[in-house]
Amino acid sequence: MTEGVWFETLWPGRRGRRGRMSQSLQKEDFGGRRAAVLAGIRRAAGAPAIVLGASFVGFGALVHQTGLSVWHALFSTATGWAQPGQVALFELYGLGASILVIGIAVTLTSVRLLPMAITIMPLVRAPGTPRWLYYLAANWVAVTTWAFAMRDCPRMPAEQRLPYFMGFSVTLWGVSLAATALGFALAGAVPLPVTLGMVFINPIYFMLMTAADVRSRARILAAVLGAAAGPALYLLTPDWSLLLAGVGAGSLGFLLGGGFRRRAEGA
Repeated sequence: MTEGVWFETLWPGRRGRRGRMSQSLQKEDFGGRRAAVLAGIRRAAGAPAIVLGASFVGFGALVHQTGLSVWHALFSTATGWAQPGQVALFELYGLGASILVIGIAVTLTSVRLLPMAITIMPLVRAPGTPRWLYYLAANWVAVTTWAFAMRDCPRMPAEQRLPYFMGFSVTLWGVSLAATALGFALAGAVPLPVTLGMVFINPIYFMLMTAADVRSRARILAAVLGAAAGPALYLLTPDWSLLLAGVGAGSLGFLLGGGFRRRAEGA
């Protein structure tokens, strides 16, 4: 599968401008790996850092409410860095849930990162790069870093993609650690609804990023089907409604949007 077809499979709806798409894949050349790292740092230090930082301020405040220490919060962010799973961990702990239940909940909320890692690793692969670097980089795959890398990396030379990704991701990881500590410290100084509400900033930001690509029929279908199925499924099974709506709407959107047909054409 060629790089253009791979990009089209992951970001559908752009085949109509295939010529311009192919030209844009190499549009950004930073001149070297070190420059690519610095470019990733600069790009992360803008809106992504502000939005993700605000979200982790809310997470830090949430941990404070459970009665655990700031070190528990920082360890969670440093080793997990998947906020839905982190929120599930501390909320269930606060409710007195068993380790088994907590483990299952964290696994279910974090399993989405597996397909993200699988799709992004071939994109950042370059000749001569040690394999262990890819295993290391996979630990920094998150929703925000995945979305930006899938958008930006196809426009760069292959050898600059992994350095760019690492510069971008590690910067956001560091911001998340600092914001977690800040949120924990501010828990008593800022109204609780405000700090806890910050947890939802990052999901809203990601939703707006996805909605910006309205040329993708599969994404539009998935969003519409999910919005329609979510409330109905909640009335039937509140505990499983989110999972069923997400998997069902996403799969139907992919199928009805011609996902398998594009893959067959690019094979």
